[in-house]
Amino acid sequence: MSSLASLRLDKWLWAARFHKTRSLAVEDINRGRVQVNGQPAKPSRELHVGDRLDVRGHDGLVRTLRVLGLSSIRGPAPAAQALYEETPESLQRREQHAEQRRLAHEPAQAIEHGRPTKRDRRQLADWQRWSASSDEQGR
Repeated sequence: MSSLASLRLDKWLWAARFHKTRSLAVEDINRGRVQVNGQPAKPSRELHVGDRLDVRGHDGLVRTLRVLGLSSIRGPAPAAQALYEETPESLQRREQHAEQRRLAHEPAQAIEHGRPTKRDRRQLADWQRWSASSDEQGR
C-alpha cells in the first residue's frame, strides 16, 4: 500500500483484484454495477480511504466494502485483500447465497438417462431419416 491521497476507481478495482483488467472494471462501472458512498460512479471517480463501495457481481450479489488502502499497482492476493474490508452484513449475504446455491436443484439431475450412446444416436438418425423420407412421399 502506498501513501496516495486518492486513486481512480477503475484502477483501484483492478489493483484490489475485483477485475482482471482495467477495461473490464470500466465496463462494470459504466453498467452501474459499482456505487461509491451510495451514488453511481464513473471510472474516473477519485476514491479515498474510508469510502464505501457497493460492487454487484455477475451473479447479482452485492458486496459492500470499506476502502482501507489505496494502491496503484496490482500485487499478490493477500496485498489486494488488505486494501478493503467487507462489512459483516455483506459477508452474511454471501454465506446465505452460497448456501442457497448448494441446496439448489442440480439441472443435470433432470436428465433421466444421461447422454445418448452411440447406438442410441444411430437409432435416432435412422428414425429421422425414415420420418423425413415418408414426409416427402406423402406430398
